[in-house]
Amino acid sequence: MTISPLIVGLIIFAVLVGGAFAGWETRRRLPAHHLNDETKSLVSVSMAVVGTISALVLGLLISNANTSFIARSGEVTTLSADILRLDQMLRLYGPEADPARGKLLQFAERKTNDLFPQSLKDVHIDNESTYEVLQQVEYLMLELRPPDPRRQWFLQQALLHAAKIGNTHWLLGQEAGQGTPKAFVALVVFWLCLLFASFGLFAPHNLISGLTLVMCAIAVAGAVEMILELEQPFGGVLHISPLPMHQTVYYLNQSNGPI
Repeated sequence: MTISPLIVGLIIFAVLVGGAFAGWETRRRLPAHHLNDETKSLVSVSMAVVGTISALVLGLLISNANTSFIARSGEVTTLSADILRLDQMLRLYGPEADPARGKLLQFAERKTNDLFPQSLKDVHIDNESTYEVLQQVEYLMLELRPPDPRRQWFLQQALLHAAKIGNTHWLLGQEAGQGTPKAFVALVVFWLCLLFASFGLFAPHNLISGLTLVMCAIAVAGAVEMILELEQPFGGVLHISPLPMHQTVYYLNQSNGPI
């Protein structure tokens, strides 16, 4: 069972706030000599190391997640462009390629519905039945017998673009579910919890201190949530734009027919 990034973010927020107020409460119970300047200096220096590591790791995770998100978006744009180019090659081939063009339209519609359904819960990136439609397009193209070099070139280009579409289909499927290991996220949260506990340990007991710790916990939990959102480009709040695929389907519907 996959937990949504929002739920994970709320859990992390609760953990960080709990760590901060645990440190706050610990201060009230400790003898005064445990909170002298030497102890405060040691805790500050130690937590500075943990804070630096946490900041570096969070920055790296955000960068990697954003790079992955941009790459998936580029793959969707490439997929839509290859579908349009394949349709163009089949149009230029002539009326004999119309059955393949009809199947290509069906593939584009089904692939768009798989990647960008009305409900994000219905995302199906590697739908095998959709790929079978693409195979039917390839079978119909292989049945064509070009009578001249011109049409033979169009058919070769069409087969090349069909292969690219198939490669992108499987690439998107293989990349689905890849992301930051959950154990690593838990380790980062542990580091952050230590930091917030140290903040609460030496924070004065007043409303401003409490609100500051809560707002800081919201900011940090939001950063981790954003990482997880970017790692789910088709099913998260921050999802890839469906516009390229929708425009492709619209164009195919408008141009489906002989030239």
